[in-house]
Parts: sequence; C-alpha cells; structure tokens
Amino acid sequence: MVRTFMWSGAMLSAAFGIAALLGARGLTGGDAASTVVLPAPQLDESSVSGAGEQVAVLSGGCFWGMQMVFEHVKGVTGVTAGYTGGAARTANYDEVSTGATGHAESVRITFDPSQVTYGQLLQVFFGVAHDPTELDRQGPDEGTQYRSAIWTTTPDQERIAKAYIAQLTVTKVFHKPIVTQVLPLHGFYPAEGYHQDYGLHNPGAPYILINDAPKVAQLRERFPKLYREAPVTYVARAQSE
Repeated sequence: MVRTFMWSGAMLSAAFGIAALLGARGLTGGDAASTVVLPAPQLDESSVSGAGEQVAVLSGGCFWGMQMVFEHVKGVTGVTAGYTGGAARTANYDEVSTGATGHAESVRITFDPSQVTYGQLLQVFFGVAHDPTELDRQGPDEGTQYRSAIWTTTPDQERIAKAYIAQLTVTKVFHKPIVTQVLPLHGFYPAEGYHQDYGLHNPGAPYILINDAPKVAQLRERFPKLYREAPVTYVARAQSE
C-alpha cells in the first residue's frame, strides 16, 4: 500500500530553524558540508532517456534519515530501508544492532536516470544525508552498522564513486579524511515494516526532529533543483538481491 505524506510549511520552517540552530553550534553532520554546497561530480553518467529504473545502495548512519532525504529527491522512484554487508540470516534489527553481523543500515534507491544521475545522488549523499568523515558512527549512533559506505551494482558506479571521493579529497571540501567505503553489492535485505518511512510517520519524534528533519530542510536549501516537496513513499516489493 502506498502511503503519502507532505511536509507542511510550518514543519519545514521548524526544520530550517533546527538546522540553523544546530549548524550554528557545529552539531549538524557533514563537517565542511554543513556550510558548503559540494561540487558536482566531474565523472558522472549522462542522463539517459528511456533507460528504465536504476538502483543505488548507500549506507550513512540510521536509515530513517537516509530514507527521508532521498524520498525528496527528484527522479527517485522508491527508497527502501534495509541491511547490507552481512548474511541473510542476520538481516534483522535486533542482530544488526549488536554491530557484529557485518551489516550496515542502508537504503536501496531506485531512480530514473533521465531525471537524476548516479553522481547527483552521491552529491546529496555526501552533501546533506550524512557525514562521510565519521568512522563507524553517525551523530549520536555508534557502531559498524552506522558506517559510511557506497555499495556499487555496476563498474560504472564504482568508477563514479571512487572518482568523486578523490575529487572531494583533492578539493579539500572536508577538513577531515573521507572514510566512506566503496564496495560491491552482494545483497540487500529490506528492514522490518515499522522502519519504513519511520520519519514520515513519526515527524514529532525528538530523534527525527533533531537528526533527520534538518537534513530534508538542507536538501531544499542547498539543492533546490533536485528537491521536490512531496516525497515518494515506501511501497513494499521484493527487493532482496
């Protein structure tokens, strides 16, 4: 079942206020990215009309916030919260939360390459969705399950991801080293239903207000051409691969 949700003007204003307050105190994720819009990737795929959906899998801390951000990106057709990096038998929240499964909380993003490129998704990933300089943690969450990783599905994705990390490193956008791993995708396992669209269903939760709502506001502010007001919402479908 498709569930719809739209940020009200008051909620977005509140999110902007929180983002400004936390940014002023140096508490928003992203090191230099909290104040600087990242450059576009020099190496990227061209927009391809009629190519069909493509898939990107990314890890960057709690999947609630990652899902919220990418559901507001134009050209994204679906975002699923899940687990990547470990075995199918341990792909559940209780076991992943121990940090001993090899899994990372992740999102599987399907997107229309005629509207948004893989490189543009990475620009959002590094620019607002998480802090790529934090090792095995993200904000208040600690453990290997919160590590920064790009799980590639094609050789082109691997080249684009590695080239963009090199570009950001050379241009010194971040004051600390980027610790994001670039690894081939061997399996993605959807998370439990209550995690899907958690932020949209619980917009007043303190964790969401402090850690995730500001990222959506930052997406609108820093990447207006990529932002859309109405998010694409979770639809259950077979996505284990």
